[in-house]
Amino acid sequence: MTDAVPARPLRLGFPVKVMGRPDLKSNDTRGWRKNPHLKCSLEHVDRILDYLAKVGIDFYRLSSDLAPYATHPDMPQFHNMVAESDAELAAFGAKAREYDIRLGFHPSQYVLLNAPNPELTRKSIWDLSSQAEMLDRMGMGPEGVLVTHVGGVYDDREASRARWIEGWEQCPDHVQRRLVLENDDVRFSAADVLWIHERTGVRCVFDYQHFWCLNPERLEMRPTLEKFLASWPQGVRPKIHFSSPRTEMREVKRAITAKQRAAAKVGKVKGRKGEVTKAPVKASARVKTVLLPPIWTGHADFTNPFEFATFMRMAEGLEFDVMMEGKSKDLSLLKLKPDLLRFAPDVAARFGIFPEDAAELEAAERKLDQGVAAETDPDVDEGGLAEAA
Repeated sequence: MTDAVPARPLRLGFPVKVMGRPDLKSNDTRGWRKNPHLKCSLEHVDRILDYLAKVGIDFYRLSSDLAPYATHPDMPQFHNMVAESDAELAAFGAKAREYDIRLGFHPSQYVLLNAPNPELTRKSIWDLSSQAEMLDRMGMGPEGVLVTHVGGVYDDREASRARWIEGWEQCPDHVQRRLVLENDDVRFSAADVLWIHERTGVRCVFDYQHFWCLNPERLEMRPTLEKFLASWPQGVRPKIHFSSPRTEMREVKRAITAKQRAAAKVGKVKGRKGEVTKAPVKASARVKTVLLPPIWTGHADFTNPFEFATFMRMAEGLEFDVMMEGKSKDLSLLKLKPDLLRFAPDVAARFGIFPEDAAELEAAERKLDQGVAAETDPDVDEGGLAEAA
């Protein structure tokens, strides 16, 4: 790889929810009694494509619920919706290619190839097969991938890591062609992912924040990133994930029992030792807001531009698209782009952002001052994975 700016600028993307346009839905959210369908979801995300093209975002993660109930074992009436939507999927894919928007999926944390329960593994492969089929019917090239994690530890890391390979070997070809494996933040490190890659050939997705959270082998970042990128075939642009950690206090609501209120009224009970509350707690209160330090696996609402610029300079000469996992989604990108132009124009240029774009980017940035609520739900890869039974 060379240090020259690539012919096609690097992409910046975001996952699923469009914060800047709350009227845009990422999938058909109706309950099963109202017969939701992939065709309806595609109508929703078709409008998202138009929005992305308008604001200059060319990388997007589709909702893992795009085809509602398509793999629900107890609802066979939904099982054929992907095939039934062939024409709509093809049209949607053609529009994405016209806009030059890269698409992909990140199945939920409950999709596990290393589960000790063979039935859960079978169901997970069904989920992966359905999403891979959608990308196939969209006509997406090999850059359209399904991101997964190794999964749970189940009291035996080595056995669980090896069991992922067994799950991989059960996946049909069209899943293996699209599946990529990401290092996580609490269970399986970048070294674990590379160990699996060496035995399967699965492509690897480097997650920057997860690398900081879990790197017991003390790998160096640049060589590790290079190994992850080299797992992708020649001519297929890799992708990575980037997010800044949350730094603000966490506000946690804690119930106050009747017994505690009664004790407080006579001055016998105070807060827990060292506990910090947002405001003084009245003796009659039923709930208190406790302030706690951040958990570093949590994603910040926006990306720290200095941190990102430092990373990109460390990665000079390497080519990859970046899925930005700030919790403010598209708004995070609308803020990051002018920030890069302002503070790191050399990095901005790698993403096709140049001084002549400044006025337009700053106008979009000013709109953020109108105020938008941040996403409160954890992302699928934030804070680790749930251990499945």
